[in-house]
Amino acid sequence: MSHVNFTINGRQYRMACEDGQEAHLLKLAKDLDGRIGQLRSRFGEIGDMRLIVMAALTISDELAEVQHEVQLAQNELGSLRDAGENAAEHQKATQTAISHALLAAAERIEKATKSLNQSLVNGIVIG
Repeated sequence: MSHVNFTINGRQYRMACEDGQEAHLLKLAKDLDGRIGQLRSRFGEIGDMRLIVMAALTISDELAEVQHEVQLAQNELGSLRDAGENAAEHQKATQTAISHALLAAAERIEKATKSLNQSLVNGIVIG
């Protein structure tokens, strides 16, 4: 278990984190401190707690938007999978129909060839 020191809104914090997660935690803390700084510059001194709540609500709003976008993407992915499965089924049906048509054509050609061969054997001249 590692510990990381960082500053948010002018206050020092020390927090434990999993080994290897130090840089990520520092990045998150820097992002939160930056958000609070932006809110302070827009709204002035409105109180630390209010700034923190506003930053948290901003982050929550962004998270909700991203979750909505992920849900839309998952829905679209499901639709694309369904379309892909339908296309595969259609392709299989088309291939089966083509195979049957080719087999039927081959049988007709074979029948016509036998008929012609029989005509030649019997001495019938065509044409």
